[in-house]
Amino acid sequence: MESVRIGIIGYGNIGSAHARCIASGGIKNLELVAICDIDKNKLAQAGKSAPEVALFTSYEELIGSGLVDAVLIAVPHYLHSPIAIASLEKDLHVLTEKPAGVYTKQVEQMNEAARQSGKVFGIMFNQRTHSLFQKARELVRSGQLGKTKRLVWVITNWYRTQAYYDSGGWRATWAGEGGGVLINQAPHNLDLWQWIFGMPIRLRASCYTGKYHNIEVEDEAAIYAEYENGATATFLTSTGEFPGTNRLEITGDHGKIVVEDGKLRFWELEESEREFCFTDTTGFSEPKYTYQEFLPQQAETAHAGILQNFTNAILHGEELIAPGYDGIHELTLSNAAYLSAWTDDWVHLPVDGDLFFNELQKRAGDLIQKDVKPDSDFPRGQYSTRWNIRW
Repeated sequence: MESVRIGIIGYGNIGSAHARCIASGGIKNLELVAICDIDKNKLAQAGKSAPEVALFTSYEELIGSGLVDAVLIAVPHYLHSPIAIASLEKDLHVLTEKPAGVYTKQVEQMNEAARQSGKVFGIMFNQRTHSLFQKARELVRSGQLGKTKRLVWVITNWYRTQAYYDSGGWRATWAGEGGGVLINQAPHNLDLWQWIFGMPIRLRASCYTGKYHNIEVEDEAAIYAEYENGATATFLTSTGEFPGTNRLEITGDHGKIVVEDGKLRFWELEESEREFCFTDTTGFSEPKYTYQEFLPQQAETAHAGILQNFTNAILHGEELIAPGYDGIHELTLSNAAYLSAWTDDWVHLPVDGDLFFNELQKRAGDLIQKDVKPDSDFPRGQYSTRWNIRW
């Protein structure tokens, strides 16, 4: 195979942006051959933008057409898993938008289908392509930061207006979207939290429903998590603050990392703080350290970087930056946060999938039979700066 033939399922804002990127030749050896959407107006626009591409109103018809080697799924959240499973069962490679799904039970089924298929399975965690987050992961996972102590992420620059939430029938509803800021905007940050720092063993959370907007889901959340080694994590996010903050701080017994304002600062201790604490004989001395600053090593490749990596994985066996299997980790964090808020209690990880599903049903009704309205936003066909990392 010299190139990968891909079909896009969902031609909303992000799906149309992916389509334009691929159709314009922005991804080497990736060919856009099919587009699917249930909205005939969007499909008509797709036909005008890419007249040579086959158009479908049913994803079943697209994945059964024989035209594609892979699919990119860009539909409302509840549909990610069932469409991915159906595609994998048709022996197609799958790249899904985030989040992997709405509840961990459906994502477990998706992951199992991927394992059985043996196909390349990726997820659009595009912020993993940023070199500063990659550097933070390297410093933590290599042990250079020492034994981890604490992570604090204040990520409140996901500002959204009421008009944004009113733009689609599925937005900001339990039945259509499956949650608010934790399931829509913050999955990128929840993923990076666990990708860099690892998964906690339990957490407690407060999720504030409609605090700043007329919506039925949360637009502000606060999570406190604990780790097996005694480390802690605090995660604060909101769509109702402006100007917002994006500050990630990680400490270990050998130093501190701060990622903020487009750079990574690293204070590296010459010896373990824990050893220094109990061996130093003076009361007010401090460990010696060196200080470094890291700037991005290359331009942010974002969505295009994930698309190229996905293509290379299919054609050349390149390691995925964001394997689809990883999607369950950030979803576990958001599911646990919701469950903690609903039960006003600690939640141990992995989350009880049945309990979460039952609690979600109380808020969303019949999840499987829910008739999700298509997004009323007219597709723009280009990547928006609102999807970029903002400092």
